[in-house]
Amino acid sequence: MNGCLRREHKMKICVQGTWHLGSVTAACLADKGHKVIGLDYDTNVINSLYKGKAPIYEPGLDDLIGKGLAEKRLSFFDRPIDHISDQDILWITYDTPVDDDDQADIEFVFEQVEKTIPYLPLGITVLVSSQMPVGSIRRLEKLTQKNHPELKIGFAYSPENLRLGKAIDIFMNPDRVVVGFRSERDQNKIRKMLLPITEKIEWMTIESAEITKHAINAFLATSITFANEIATVCELTGADAKQVERGLKSEQRIGPKAYLSPGSAFAGGTLARDIQFLNQVGDNEGIKLPLLSSVKPSNDQHKSWAMRRLLAKFSDISGKKITLWGLAYKPGTDTLRRSLAVELANALIEKGVILTIHDPLVKSLPDAWKGKVIKSSHPLDSVFEADALVVTTECTIYKEVEVAKIPSIAPGIMILDANRFLDSLLNLDGIEYISVGQIKKEY
Repeated sequence: MNGCLRREHKMKICVQGTWHLGSVTAACLADKGHKVIGLDYDTNVINSLYKGKAPIYEPGLDDLIGKGLAEKRLSFFDRPIDHISDQDILWITYDTPVDDDDQADIEFVFEQVEKTIPYLPLGITVLVSSQMPVGSIRRLEKLTQKNHPELKIGFAYSPENLRLGKAIDIFMNPDRVVVGFRSERDQNKIRKMLLPITEKIEWMTIESAEITKHAINAFLATSITFANEIATVCELTGADAKQVERGLKSEQRIGPKAYLSPGSAFAGGTLARDIQFLNQVGDNEGIKLPLLSSVKPSNDQHKSWAMRRLLAKFSDISGKKITLWGLAYKPGTDTLRRSLAVELANALIEKGVILTIHDPLVKSLPDAWKGKVIKSSHPLDSVFEADALVVTTECTIYKEVEVAKIPSIAPGIMILDANRFLDSLLNLDGIEYISVGQIKKEY
């Protein structure tokens, strides 16, 4: 984009909440020519960002932050005083905390926003992207009208579309952006802000935008759960779930892009959080949602797929040498929070296995694992004389491993590859290869 276009569309934007979503949002907006302030009340996070270091690993993010700082289009502060009084838009981008039961702590987000509102200029637009249940923006509007009616703040909502490991590309090149708004004034400001990124905006009411995010994630969660239950039936009957997937996607009423790949259970909290949001709406009104209420229990059951396969093979796995390839929640990140691999590792430790882990991005293991887990620096070294290998994170590096060597260094090894990521193993003799919805046995 040329400099003239940058100047034409440059706006003053404060991005509040600078963890993963916020640091990506701030860095990308600055790269598109806007003047951006990153605001977070966590001083440690802000100090790190000012040094060009994102609080979480995301490919290319540190470089983009450094570029914004060097070109003086990006700055970071841990207090709003004197810094945000002239902003056009306040964009709320907190990663909403989620507990182990997939319950979101939305009060945290409200508390942070309420700290900032007194410092906002008259007529500013507050755009929220933090994941919160439908009705949250209405609640913010009422609180603001009650406590600060003189500010005449306009609220809007745009569901986040953060994907770990691909966050910058997804932000810069979205399929479309969903925005819920109340007034034409807010709509025009948001359109101007997004114009350097995309003109493909789905405009709707705030409540519709909130529900849209819940509905998308609920649909994806349901699709994953459906595919994995069909895969379970395939395993029981000798069918191949990948072939069934092809059959489904060739059906015109379903289509080739359907989210129907058998594999791992969903994790990380995002999908489960929206399932919980929708179920809570039903519960609050005394309405049963039988389909949505069954998704999470089915997914939770599928989380034990790898452990069930290991126990079916070995009965007693105490003392067995088991290797995990990957530990992070998703490839391209070092995030361990809500990682299925971490859950599996904890379960294996309790069973007394000799556990080895390789992950190209995770630098250190949880303190609780000290003396219980071996961290290997090379994938092939990690499987030496192993009884089983579980491919838990689809890191690109594993595609580059000379897997043909595995039978010689780990004779008779069982390989569990839920998503069939290393499908070349299907044709490799001397191993037992198992994926979700398909079993190949050599012995």
